[in-house]
Amino acid sequence: MAPQFHGEYKVHGGKLVVADFDVAGSVLTGVSISGDFFLEPDEALTAINDALNGCDAAAPAAALADAIDAALPVGVVLFGFSSQSVAIAVRRGLALATSWSDHQWDIIGPAVLPTEVNVALDEVLAEEVGAGRRNPTLRFWDWREPSVVIGSFQSLRNEIDPLGVDEFGIKVVRRISGGGAMFMEAGNCITYSLYLPQSLVDGLSFADSYPFLDSWVMAALESLGIKAFYVPLNDIATEQGKIGGAAQKRLANGGMVHHVTMSYDIDADKMVKVLRIGKEKLSDKGTTSAKKRVDPLRRQTGLARSDIIERMMATFTARYGALPAELTENELAQAQALVGSKFGTEPWLARVP
Repeated sequence: MAPQFHGEYKVHGGKLVVADFDVAGSVLTGVSISGDFFLEPDEALTAINDALNGCDAAAPAAALADAIDAALPVGVVLFGFSSQSVAIAVRRGLALATSWSDHQWDIIGPAVLPTEVNVALDEVLAEEVGAGRRNPTLRFWDWREPSVVIGSFQSLRNEIDPLGVDEFGIKVVRRISGGGAMFMEAGNCITYSLYLPQSLVDGLSFADSYPFLDSWVMAALESLGIKAFYVPLNDIATEQGKIGGAAQKRLANGGMVHHVTMSYDIDADKMVKVLRIGKEKLSDKGTTSAKKRVDPLRRQTGLARSDIIERMMATFTARYGALPAELTENELAQAQALVGSKFGTEPWLARVP
């Protein structure tokens, strides 16, 4: 009789791991791990299967991976996969972890909204996805007013130069995710938010979840002649320099937001007058000048911003079968309410003075 449960996981940049097994009572039985990975010595595969047999079927991925690691003899080589990837395959077989193809994806094109509304929508839509009221969604931002969006844990006075803010009429808001400040003038960057259930990144470390969730945009950039890559933890770069950064926030109801901003045509002189970018920030970046840290997409592609966004949307749609969607009146109303109670208020902006 064929095993009742079957899960697959393709390691990012690695090999396919397949888990076939049964569940007796509440524990895993008859576990058979396979795939196109490499493993030395051969007998280690039996050790992996034996380690999983008898494990609690509700155990988190980290516990399953720990059980495998504890059972592997010294000197075993896992090439193209890991104990973590095996655990994810098992969790997927149990429908506790999901893959991109398990979801119907929506995609929302750019629409001009005030920056504080864009920030509020990140919380609203992540909550809606977590609650099951909205399909997992990719949304592109647009805005008119020059803005700075600071990370949830950044100090307002340490990050922002009030003289530069006043000189250029900059709107400063704080988002729900961590990470660094984003200098955003209309048309000078490409910003998107991905709203998803945390089951999609189940078993992945925080560090691994970033490139996993952005593999589609790396493919889109590569189709435009740009070879982009992640610089841990959350910087996106090319050989020409940094082009953007990512941030995440995981909510209590199981939803999360993965947010990315990429520079298209930044005014570096204005940026350094608005942001306080100190020497410590630059100390591990291989440069002494903040102006040299960002290399815009306009120069690297020669394309209009709208053309790059169109290619990104087309790549995501082709990969994941995404359908065009719009913000609902209720979602916009929720965001406006959050602006009034949170994102547009001084206590939130100055929560870290």
